[in-house]
Amino acid sequence: MESRSVAYGASLAGAGFDLVKFIKQPQTVVRFLSWVFAIVVFSSITAEGYVNSTDEAEVRCVFNRNDGACHYGVGIGVIAFLACVGFLLADAILPLISNAQERKYIVMADLAFSGCWTFLWFVCFCLTADQWSKTSDRSGIPTDAVHAVIAFSFFSIASWGALTYFAVVRFRQGVEEVTQSYTDPPPDLSSPYPSTYTPPTYPSFQNTGADIYQQPPFTPNPDPSGQTSFQPPVY
Repeated sequence: MESRSVAYGASLAGAGFDLVKFIKQPQTVVRFLSWVFAIVVFSSITAEGYVNSTDEAEVRCVFNRNDGACHYGVGIGVIAFLACVGFLLADAILPLISNAQERKYIVMADLAFSGCWTFLWFVCFCLTADQWSKTSDRSGIPTDAVHAVIAFSFFSIASWGALTYFAVVRFRQGVEEVTQSYTDPPPDLSSPYPSTYTPPTYPSFQNTGADIYQQPPFTPNPDPSGQTSFQPPVY
């Protein structure tokens, strides 16, 4: 009989993949939005995040000419983009995994990464907003791209925070379900004895009754040679 208990978002006995149900999951929707937000951030910086002034040919970052701010935004966005793809695949194969311990590792990785990237997106938003406020010369700078980077960095904080919340809920649910539905393992059929087999004990031998052999069955010969009563014949 297939188990109906759930651990870390999937059946203990494993289940098939339902595409419609997977797409409608809130976690899938939020992860897809996070994927889109990451694309907007790093593509805006790489496409229009570097400009050159009229008196120099070298391009510099639009955020107060601080190249570190642009590099940080691109790095965070690209890694978030790849992570969203990876965790979407992990969410898709999660119901197919029947081992609760393996699902636990996937959920823990999702929880740790989502929490970390929520903080890193917060740093990205604060950094880009602060550097833009300090930019004095804004001539020739595509402000739409700058505003998109700042806005979608802020949106990413909310989306990755939601992913962190979903991961926490799934982790707690998995721990509770696994603990409540724990049963003793089945007996080892390869053993000739059942798991509850107890070898019999035998009482120690103590002869408390009367000795039935009061006399030895054979009278010992006191003469080792056995020739004491022998008389030689007379010829």
